[in-house]
Amino acid sequence: MTAPAPGAAPMLELRGLTVRYGAVEALHGVDLRVAPGEIVAILGANGAGKTTTLKAVSGLLRPAAGEILLAGRPIHAVPAHALVRMGLAHAPEGRRIFGALTVRENLMLGAFTRRDEEGIREAAALVHRLFPVLESRRSQLAGTLSGGEQQMLAIGRALMAKPQVLLLDEPSLGLAPLLVQAIFRTIREINERGITVVLVEQNARAALRLAHRGYVLEVGRIVREGPAAELAADPEVQKAYLGGRGA
Repeated sequence: MTAPAPGAAPMLELRGLTVRYGAVEALHGVDLRVAPGEIVAILGANGAGKTTTLKAVSGLLRPAAGEILLAGRPIHAVPAHALVRMGLAHAPEGRRIFGALTVRENLMLGAFTRRDEEGIREAAALVHRLFPVLESRRSQLAGTLSGGEQQMLAIGRALMAKPQVLLLDEPSLGLAPLLVQAIFRTIREINERGITVVLVEQNARAALRLAHRGYVLEVGRIVREGPAAELAADPEVQKAYLGGRGA
């Protein structure tokens, strides 16, 4: 996998990002950079602030301090629906598909900001190429899909917005190992099509195999960052997230 050119201007940048839930500070001045075309993994234990980071980037949480920039433009005060129009899409933890709607209706919701009918058809064709099962089940109620199929639908719905940056929160959660491999292969293919990916993932080993670079969050602070291979070889990262040295 070819890494983006070093020194490229960031597609996504967080500067001193601070987020609070009431009086509780969940993120403490997080700095993070994602170059165009990168896959960047965010690792950490439950409660470290990974999901909070993605929610802040996608406009679902308002930062208490700091900046978020998309292609150099400040977006920390931009509403979530406007961020979708700007090229940012979020496949959230837990999939959040609409079970009483069909597969096709769920996908069309991902294109709600678009008016270019030809572009929407092209996006749907791409989703069906990446996830053929969604085409064969397009009239099926989404709530009757398997967990893996629902995850495919959540990612496909995000792709319908034609994002420049795709935020993925725990895409392998609760899936069988073979499905995890399939989902990660598809994430690589999505990235190879030019989409920048930010990946929050409990499966640190798989995430570091897939990513170009990574960050480790602990209780709301970045404690390590670097190329994915270097993080995978770091004894402390191995001990905390990879099941021991050499795992």
